[in-house]
Amino acid sequence: MVIHIVQDAASLLANATHWTDVVQMLHWHLPPDQMVFAQQVRQTDLGGDVQKAFDNFVKTGQAWAFIVGVVLGYLIKTFTSFG
Repeated sequence: MVIHIVQDAASLLANATHWTDVVQMLHWHLPPDQMVFAQQVRQTDLGGDVQKAFDNFVKTGQAWAFIVGVVLGYLIKTFTSFG
């Protein structure tokens, strides 16, 4: 059965235009009692995800805490170093 699926996968790869086509076609070759674990497939928007994370960083006040921490850390380092 595994060899049959691998052979079918090889022929599907030659004809598929996107990897989701292969997954959808291979799904029908699995036996009905086979458990399949899957995650929801969605398009990745790296720029949008970074923008949302940065907006959350500023909105929650973490940006101000970071700036205050950098300034205080620099002042403490300056006043406690010898030289």
